[in-house]
Amino acid sequence: MRTKAALILGDVIAIAIVTVIGFASHGELGSASLWRLAATFFPLTLSWFLVAPWLGLFDPRTTAQARLLWRPAWAMLLAAPLAAFLRSLMLGGLPVLPLFVAVLGATSALGMSLWRALWWRLTRTAS
Repeated sequence: MRTKAALILGDVIAIAIVTVIGFASHGELGSASLWRLAATFFPLTLSWFLVAPWLGLFDPRTTAQARLLWRPAWAMLLAAPLAAFLRSLMLGGLPVLPLFVAVLGATSALGMSLWRALWWRLTRTAS
């Protein structure tokens, strides 16, 4: 159970890092309100936790196999449209731009893949 909690905490931290990097890459980190950061972080986190279990991403049999490291990226790509829609609702119904969905999905997929690869490496060497 501790292992699963650590994995979940790492997922949340990875999403937070991707969110902060996203705002920083646009030069908006200093001027962004906490609400705007939250409006990206929370929908992406919720979407991730709705999609990831369907791909077995909290099952130790899945997380222990290097050949399944593509699944976190796929889960984020699937989660991105829902996250963008929920973000839009939180920001008062702003239009959801397809390019934003693509960039959100791609950068989040990269961030989560890096984290999950590190997780695989750490748990593999710990066993």
